[in-house]
Formats: sequence, C-alpha cells, structure tokens
Amino acid sequence: MNLMKPLIPAAAIIALPQIGLAQEAASGEAALHTQYILTTLLFLMGGFLVFFMAAGFAMLEGGLVRSKNVAMQMIKNVALFSIAAIMYWLIGFNLMYPGDGWSITGWLGPFFSTTKLDPVGVGADAAALDYASIGSDFFFQLVFVAATASIVSGAVAERIKLWPFLAFVVVLTGIMYPITGSWQWGGGWLSEAGFSDFAGSTVVHSVGGWAALAGAIILGPRIGKYNKDGKVHPIPGSNLALATLGTFILWLGWFGFNGGSQLAMGTVGDVSDVSRIFANTNMAAASGAVAALIMTQLLYKKPDLTMVLNGALAGLVSITAEPLAPTLFGALWIGAVGGIIVVFAVPMLDKFKIDDVVGAIPVHLFCGIWGTIAVIFYGEANLIMQLTGIIAYGVFTFVGALVLWMILKATVGIRVSEEDEINGLDMAELGMEAYPEFSKG
Repeated sequence: MNLMKPLIPAAAIIALPQIGLAQEAASGEAALHTQYILTTLLFLMGGFLVFFMAAGFAMLEGGLVRSKNVAMQMIKNVALFSIAAIMYWLIGFNLMYPGDGWSITGWLGPFFSTTKLDPVGVGADAAALDYASIGSDFFFQLVFVAATASIVSGAVAERIKLWPFLAFVVVLTGIMYPITGSWQWGGGWLSEAGFSDFAGSTVVHSVGGWAALAGAIILGPRIGKYNKDGKVHPIPGSNLALATLGTFILWLGWFGFNGGSQLAMGTVGDVSDVSRIFANTNMAAASGAVAALIMTQLLYKKPDLTMVLNGALAGLVSITAEPLAPTLFGALWIGAVGGIIVVFAVPMLDKFKIDDVVGAIPVHLFCGIWGTIAVIFYGEANLIMQLTGIIAYGVFTFVGALVLWMILKATVGIRVSEEDEINGLDMAELGMEAYPEFSKG
C-alpha cells in the first residue's frame, strides 16, 4: 500500500498567496458594493418617508384652518413641493454642495449647471462606491427643503395671496435654504468650526420658523383674531381629526427624516445606529405629547388637543439636532422640554399679536433652537458654537425673509382684501371650495 500523500505542485504553492490576495480584493470590492447599495436604499426609503411628510403638513394645516380656506392650503402644499423639486434641481443642490468651494465659477455655476444623475445602468467601475447614488442623495436632500417651505405655509395661512407666497417659495427653496444649508451640510464654515446639527433642528426647522415669523409679522394677524383691548379671540380649526391624522403622518415621516440622516447603512454599526435613532425619535415625540397633555390640564383645567398635537411635533423637532447620542431617557426629557416650550410659546406670540395659525413658529423655531442647544448634553459640540450657528441662521434667514416679504408686499401685494378674507380664500383665490356641501366656517 502506498502511504505517501500526493505531492502538491510547486507552482500551486507559489500561487497560494496570489489567490489569497485576489480573494481579499474581491471581498473588499463586494463590501463596497454592499455599502453602496444599502446606503442608497437608506436614502430612498428615508426620502419617501420624508416626502410623505408633505401629506402630513397638508392634513395638519387643512384641519387647523377654517373650512373656507382648506382648498387653498391643499394647493399651496402641492405647489410648494413641486416648486421646491424644480428649484432644487435647477439651483439648490449644486449651491448647497459646492464641492471644493465657492469660487466665482462656484457662485455662478449652480445657476447654469443643473443637477445631473448617474448614467442609466451605471457600472460599479463608474459609481462613487464610497457613498451612494447621486439620484438617492439628491432626492433625500430635496425632501428636506420642501419640508422647510411647508413650515411657512401653515403660519401665514388664511390671509395670504397664492402667487406671492409661491414666489417666496421659489427664493427660499432655490437660494436661501441652500446657502445656509451649505454652511453645515455642505462642508461650510459652521461645519468646520464645530457646529453640530445632525438632522436639521436649525438647518431645516428653525430656518422655516424664521421665514414664517417674518411672514407673519409683515402680513399681520387675521381679521378678528385680536380685539382692540388685546384680548385673543380663538379661531377654531375646521377638522381636528384631519389635524390628528396629519400629526401621525409627520411622526411617521420623521423616522426617515432622522434615520436617513445617519447617511450610511452598510455596516453593522450603521444599521444599529439607525435603529437607535428611530427609538430616540419616537420617545421624544411621545414625551412631547405627554408633557403638553399634562401642562394644558394643569394650566387650563382641560387638555387641549391642538397643544398635544404640537407637543408631539415639538418633541420631534427638539430631538432632530442629535437623535443618535442620547439614551432613551435623554430623548424623553429633551422631547418633554419641547412640549412644555410649545404650551408657553403659543400664548406668548399672541401677546405680541403675531398670528401663527398652526403653531409653526413655536414648534419649528423655538424648539429648533432648544434642540440645537440640547446637543451639548450628549454630543461633542460646545454651547458657544451652537449659539453661533443659531444666531447666524437666524440673522440671515429672518432678515432675508423680511426683506423679501416687504418687496413682495410693495410690488404685488401679499395679503388678500378684507372682503376676500371674510368670504374665504377658497372662493376668492381658487373659485372652489373644499367642502361645497357645507356652509362656510
């Protein structure tokens, strides 16, 4: 019997290291492909969740305005998203992400260079495998700018003309938001200085809030909102069930808003972090709602549904600047503070006779500021840098929006006539009603 083992050819032994290196290279390439695919998928899933927030804003606003103005709010929300999509393709995306910097060409380039997607059927050799597809990145960033414009829509409802509002949206989504967004997310000066805003408490929400505040001031309050002695006359919304549906839709969309802002899902650590962000986002919303529920019971002896709805949204805005680092208890108390802020901020605005129909300014501006400050408790940012970012965004957006609103007021006018406001914007601006079978509210 021959007990000798078969001999391995010398050539095969020499080739073993090369085979190992080839396998390692193939494994590394496969890992890059997987990361690219999963991160692209995260952007797409997060993007369509945030897109659905457009429906949430529409339902919330439709429920909180009077029935004679509901159709107007619906067309505003459809139109503002559509305008945002076009303007962000035409100018915004390249302006927000200028690459190597804003040279003279960089400043002019976005106005003449629209966003370009990856080629059809792009191969792995041509794709940016260290990140995600251009289309998914563009779409994910686009839905954020549309959310910013939606914030303004609710605050200035029931007395603004349609076309001047849409003209404002063109500038806000095409120029103003992309410029300030580049400061942080485009690798600009605030990012380099250490300002921290994970998913947009300031970059998105306070920007929308500052623009809304400027608009509400220039427009003035609705007819009958405040008596001559300063007493507030409540103007109930037409459909609180619809407003509640809108809040839940926004709550759902926020998982994409914050979770997608992880910007990666190709590793165990990344996907675990996304799940952590989901849990913290949900906790902040829940605690914001409960805090508002308790506070309204204590202050007014009865719970206020509209305050509870805004309390949930306040918790969501508050956690958005840092949804990853806090514990669940951290998310709970950050969101609860947001809910309390809203309960006190709404009547405070009324004292200044600033009429915000849906409570957008307390929710998105005040809680956006709070959430940005709260980063210091769990993130790596410091208070001075966070305040610097808050002030920079506030000054640029509020002053810019104020000037733009004033220009529109002086040229084409932004407020409907007293008669049209009394009769309702649905008939005055659109010639149709959302609820034609019912009497006007």
